[in-house]
Amino acid sequence: MPASTLARFQRITPQQLRAFEATARLQSVTQAAKELYVSQPTVSVQLRELSSTLGEPLFEPLGRKIRLTQEGELLYKTVKELSACWQRLESNLAELKGLISGRLRIAAVTTAEYFVPELIGPFTLAHPGVELELVIENRDRIVERLSKGVDDLTVMMMPPKDLELHRLSFLPNPLVIVAAKQHPFAGKSLQLSDLADQRWLMREPGSGTRMAAEKYFQQLDFQPNIAMSLGSNEAIKHAVAAGLGIGVISNVAIQSAMTQQAESFASQNLTILTVEQFPLVRHWSVVWRKDLPLSAAARCFVDYVKESENLV
Repeated sequence: MPASTLARFQRITPQQLRAFEATARLQSVTQAAKELYVSQPTVSVQLRELSSTLGEPLFEPLGRKIRLTQEGELLYKTVKELSACWQRLESNLAELKGLISGRLRIAAVTTAEYFVPELIGPFTLAHPGVELELVIENRDRIVERLSKGVDDLTVMMMPPKDLELHRLSFLPNPLVIVAAKQHPFAGKSLQLSDLADQRWLMREPGSGTRMAAEKYFQQLDFQPNIAMSLGSNEAIKHAVAAGLGIGVISNVAIQSAMTQQAESFASQNLTILTVEQFPLVRHWSVVWRKDLPLSAAARCFVDYVKESENLV
């Protein structure tokens, strides 16, 4: 590293980088100050000093908000890479001592919330030194996080095709057609064509469940009458139970409703229709970026999933 570059790098303080990272992530100096438990002027001073040291503007106004400049985007990417490198160092040092520790970030799509806690529970008990962070988001947000390299591992059904990913499939995910128990088709053996005139309630566009169902419908040359798009499995279950239409949903979400101790409206009023072309079986996968090395904790979790009885 040239002496001039090293000297400039040494003038950057950890406080400045923390202030920058929080401001870039939250897109707000005020929110960054609250998160860091310092005053807003303190954050502003740290950002000005950092910008002056680098000789580049890091933020620009956007209405009442701010956004990163191109130079700021480059610094933000570098800060995240530095953080990831440091975490891997800590994890690898612990691994040398025969310990598995460090932070493990796992992101999962919303439907996976019904089983992911049970998946990670035994792992956390076996590795108390691992600080595990679990984030549940819809598929669009999960793909965004995956593209930015925010998480170590991601649990989803339909990984994006435009990213170079490792994929480990481990659990079947049957998609079923559900209706209210009083629906006239309940208890009957059906063809998909019998449901052509029904009101279909589907997850929002971009949802893995909807993408899988629509692709399957196209293969079968079937056009559902989509009457409503809903943003969660719970909304689908309650709308179907209320008789607003029929829906496609992961069986794990239905079984969760039917086996819960508290007798909810949805659990009492839902039934799975018997349709010859269903269930549509897809699989849950753990995915991670090929271009980003896994920490020791992440590698250990992947090995743990590989040993699962449900691995496919």
